[in-house]
Amino acid sequence: MNSSAGGQQASKPILVKTPDEIKLMQEANQIVAEVLCLMQQSAVPGISTFDLDQMAEELCRKRGSIPAFKGYHGFPGSLCVSINEEVVHGIPSRKRKLKKGDILSVDFGVCYKGFFGDSAVTIPVGKIKNETHKLLIATRESLELAIAQVVIGNRISDISRAVQEHVEPKGYSVVRQFVGHGIGSSLHEGPEIPNYVQKGQSPRLIEGMVIAIEPMVNLGTHKVKVLRDGWTVITADKKPSAHFEHSIAVTADGPLVLSARDKFSGHK
Repeated sequence: MNSSAGGQQASKPILVKTPDEIKLMQEANQIVAEVLCLMQQSAVPGISTFDLDQMAEELCRKRGSIPAFKGYHGFPGSLCVSINEEVVHGIPSRKRKLKKGDILSVDFGVCYKGFFGDSAVTIPVGKIKNETHKLLIATRESLELAIAQVVIGNRISDISRAVQEHVEPKGYSVVRQFVGHGIGSSLHEGPEIPNYVQKGQSPRLIEGMVIAIEPMVNLGTHKVKVLRDGWTVITADKKPSAHFEHSIAVTADGPLVLSARDKFSGHK
């Protein structure tokens, strides 16, 4: 789950983790990874987003963790489930059933032994339009390029630039209102991780930082609006949006992707 740009989170301190804390965060994020793999297998035409939410929470609790988003500022679900033009923070519903050709962005987090895990993936439901397929590929690639910038001494702006410079030349736009974030014993810590380059100097990456990088990329305009439910964010032009996220530790050996899903499936 991401936070609004320019909100309270901007003033939150950057907290460095010990190797033992990073190990716990990897355990938390591997529960998230397993749940997201289950979602990838289960997101088929006809299933409701409520059913997916129930499955996610059941597996999460079975692994000894609790859903991080449920009740967070009043959010009613365990999963954020956003379909097609919905960017982020979609609420699970018995009435919303997946259809062939949809894309489903699933964002999930857990709290495990006092530390948080957070990751997201956008899933095609059956065969999707070619232009939407290309959007998903470009967004996933932008996340991989951003992760490659998670090196001691680089700045947050290097991460932001990697996303922006990959997707904008392809004609896509980067959501500006919502950003990635630091993560640890709180779901949202400093620093903010925008997916576009902001003015001014951004913080440097130091060993022990853990950040959640999450490109949100739209087929059309970067402008978004929040629906009357107070949560669901949609694109202003109602064109599709894709969202991918990993939690990454800054280490002396380079980026450590805590939420990598390789262990559970062939997906990255």
